[in-house]
Amino acid sequence: MSEFRDRLADRFIGSALGSFIGDAMGMAVEGWGPGAIRQRYGLLSDLMPGRFPAGSYTDDTEMMIGLLEILAERGRVDPAALAGRFLANFHPERGYGGRIYGIMDRLARGAAWDEVGTDSFGNGSAMRVAPVGFYFYDDLHALKAAAAAQAEITHRHPEALAGAVVQAGAVALALDAGLTGRAIALELFVQQFAALAWDLDPGFSDRLLDLLKIAPGPMEDSISALRRHYRCDVRAIEAVPPAVGAFLLTADFSSAVILAVNLGGDTDTLGAMAGAIAGAYYGQAGLPESWVAVLENGPLGRDYVVDLCRQAATHKSAEQKA
Repeated sequence: MSEFRDRLADRFIGSALGSFIGDAMGMAVEGWGPGAIRQRYGLLSDLMPGRFPAGSYTDDTEMMIGLLEILAERGRVDPAALAGRFLANFHPERGYGGRIYGIMDRLARGAAWDEVGTDSFGNGSAMRVAPVGFYFYDDLHALKAAAAAQAEITHRHPEALAGAVVQAGAVALALDAGLTGRAIALELFVQQFAALAWDLDPGFSDRLLDLLKIAPGPMEDSISALRRHYRCDVRAIEAVPPAVGAFLLTADFSSAVILAVNLGGDTDTLGAMAGAIAGAYYGQAGLPESWVAVLENGPLGRDYVVDLCRQAATHKSAEQKA
C-alpha cells in the first residue's frame, strides 16, 4: 500500500504543481492576445515576471490551495468549511475577478456559504477544481458531486457547474490513464467527460466535441485551430475546452502548458487548467525541474502544496484500503 500511496502522491503533486506552473506562466501575459504574445516573446516558453515576480501564483492557485487543504484534512468537500478556507486565504492582490470581492465581503460579514454565490458562467470554479479531479479519480459520481458543490459557493450558472465538472473529470481520467500506463484515446477521452456534463449543460458538452475537429500538429497550427473554435476568455465554455485541448494536442507536460498560455486571453487560468490535466497524466517527474524551482515558496507556496498532496494521497490510500 505504501508503494501505491507514493505513486498516487506523485500524480497528486504533478497535478497540483502543474496547475501552479501553468498559472505562474500565464500570469505574465494575462489578458494579452496571441499576437501580442508572439510579438513580445515569439513563443512564451518559460516562467517570466509580469505583475508579480516570475513563479508567482494568482487567485487560481490560491483557491486551489484552499480546496486541497480541505480534501487533505477531510477527504471530502465540505462547502461551509471550504468557503471559510477561501476567506482565510483571500489576498485581494492575487488578481481575483470583481465578483469575488463581494462574495468574500459577504462571507466576512457572516453570510452562509449557500447565500453568497452568483449566477456567473465564469471559469473560476473550474480553474481551482484540480484537487477534486485527482482525489476522486476513481469515483466519477463522487467527483461530479464534489466539483459541483465547490463550484456553487461562488458560481451557480449551469455553464460554470459544467465547466468545473468537465475540468475535474479531465484531471481524473488523465490521472487514471497515467497510473495504469494507458495512452490517451482522444475521441474516447473527450466523449467521457462530455457525458459527465450533459445533464448540467448540453450546450457545453456539444462545444467540447468541437475538439474532435482538431488534429494534432505543429504548435502554431494548434494555437490557430483552438482560437478559431474558442475565445479563450473568462467564460467557462470558452476556457475549459481549449485548456483540455492543449493537453490532448501535445505529447508532454511542457508543451501542454506552453500551448495553453500562448492562446492568449485568460492565460493564467488556461495554463492552470492545462497544467493540472497534464500533470495528472505525466506525474511529478514530467514537470521541468527548472520551472518547479522558480515557483513561489512562501508559507502557502510550493513545498506547502507538495505536503498537502502527500497528506491527501495518504488519506486516499487509507480509504481505498478500508
